[in-house]
Order: sequence, then structure tokens, then C-alpha cells
Amino acid sequence: MRIYLGVIFSIFTLLFSSAFAADPFPNKPIRFIVPLAPGATADYLARSLAVELSKSIGQPIIVENKPGANQIIGTSELVKAAPDGYTIGLGISSLVINPYVSKNIPYDGMKDLIPLAMLGIMPGLMTIHPSLPVKTFPEFIAYAKANPGKLNYASQGNGSVSHIGTEIFKQQTGIDMVHVPYKGSGAAIQDVLAGQVQVFITTPPSVMGHVQTGKLKALAVTGKSRHPMMPTVPTVAEAGLPGFQLESWVALYVAAGTPPNIIEKLSQSVKAGLELPEVKQRADAAGVELRYLPPAEMTKLLNQEITSWSKAIKSANIKLD
Repeated sequence: MRIYLGVIFSIFTLLFSSAFAADPFPNKPIRFIVPLAPGATADYLARSLAVELSKSIGQPIIVENKPGANQIIGTSELVKAAPDGYTIGLGISSLVINPYVSKNIPYDGMKDLIPLAMLGIMPGLMTIHPSLPVKTFPEFIAYAKANPGKLNYASQGNGSVSHIGTEIFKQQTGIDMVHVPYKGSGAAIQDVLAGQVQVFITTPPSVMGHVQTGKLKALAVTGKSRHPMMPTVPTVAEAGLPGFQLESWVALYVAAGTPPNIIEKLSQSVKAGLELPEVKQRADAAGVELRYLPPAEMTKLLNQEITSWSKAIKSANIKLD
């Protein structure tokens, strides 16, 4: 699932401008790998970040889009990068999902990458095309049950959070929808807007504008609480399905072998950035729950996530299309 990155970029500005003020690092261009397709909101924000970071550190920040295979292509590039702190990358929940739904992954995410820090958690938003004759979440479930196999749902790709999450949703509600995978949220949103697919669970910021203009309907937020920018949209639990919850985390990574002192500097700078009032204000507006975890605690969380997602995937009998 494509993650809202606006909060992250504010953190990065502090990260590089303060942590390395008295350090020769960086003294050459820095790669910022975004494992998502060009043209998506994440791509736009990544390029905005590159401009700000270049100003603050005096070195070019080169954004490299490496989309495809549910972030596996981009993550592979990060794994192969020199472990010197000059290549950083984004990691999302798909990192722990991929081994259970994808074949021949060319790396071990738990061994070949080192988490710098977890930044936060983001819920999903279930949206539908306005042509569907429903107004509420319960009405949608009733309509889907009455029309098995006639609705299509979009995902960011086979094995993505939106794919796995929607399959679990289908299992818990007993509805039947056809999966249509895309290479990122941008293309998926365009087809939902065009009515070629009718349902999409994605991050709120990516579709909020379309909801506000009536081009899409928002049925429910898949997190623990309502989104601050859409207070009238209920959570899935409030709408009648307390057993379903879908959230994504976003974290920063470097290749294994990166010197501990660089990892520590990066992680502590991220922590300081998350504590800034202006960062929290942006996070609240975006519906992001800021949650800093240092490398060791992030590793523990990853192990917990592996157990949780593997059980869910097995229970839902999810397989690659």
C-alpha cells in the first residue's frame, strides 16, 4: 500500500541538517530509493524531498524510482547498495508479507537490511466508485453479497497490503470480488475513478481529494480511529465489522553492514524529528500515528509482523494470481 510520505520528508530535513553538521558525511550524492512507480503521490513527494535535502546538506539527493514486483525490485536495489549510508530506502509492511506470497525473492529482508527506525502507522480507507447504489459500509456488504463475482477490487499488486487486506476482508464478510492488481496506486486510482474497478482500499491522502469532490465514495477507515480530515467516515469496527483492521507501517532502512555509528546518528535524528510539534501537526492532519522505534525494537516488531501476517495469509488461503 502506498504510504503518505509528507511527514517523513520533514523528518529527513532535520535528520541530515543536524546530525551531520560536524561530520564529513555526506560528501557525495545520496541515493533515495522509492520502490513505487513514477507519477504517484509518493514519487512527487520524494522529488520534493530531494530538493529540500540538497539545500540542507549541500549535496544532490537523487531519487530513484524502482517500482515493480510489490516493492521487491526497489528493495533489491537497496540490498545491493554499498553499506556506507549513501543509500537509504523506504520500507513498508510488504517487506514481511512478500516471502509468503512471492516466489524467488532475491534477498532476505531480515538479514540483508537494517531498519533505522519506524516512523509511523497509517490506516487504509475503503473507497468505491459512486456508481454503486450504496451509501454505507453495511449497504456495500449487502450489495456485494447479492452480486457475487460482479465487483472488481484494485490493489497495488499481487501480495501488496491492499491485496492481502482485501482478501482477508472478503473472507471475514463472505463476499466475492475479483482481484485486479496494478503496479502502484496511481494506475489503480485512475481505473477506480473511471469505473473499470469499483473498490479500492488505499491510504487516505491518495484519494481524499477525489472523495471530497464526489468522484469516489469513502465507506470506512480501516484503522483504530477515524481520520481527522474525514471525521464523518466511520471506522470499519464502528460500521459493523470489529474483527477487521488494516494498517501499514513505514520505516527507513539501509543495507546490512552499514557502520553502527551512521545507523545510530540516523536513528536518533529521526527520533528528534518525530518529536517536533510541527511534524506532529502534519501527522495528525494526515491521520498518521507517529511511532518511533529504534533499530532493535523495530526488528522485534518485524518478527511479530511476520507471525501475524503469515497466519492471516494461511488462514485466508491467499495465493498469487
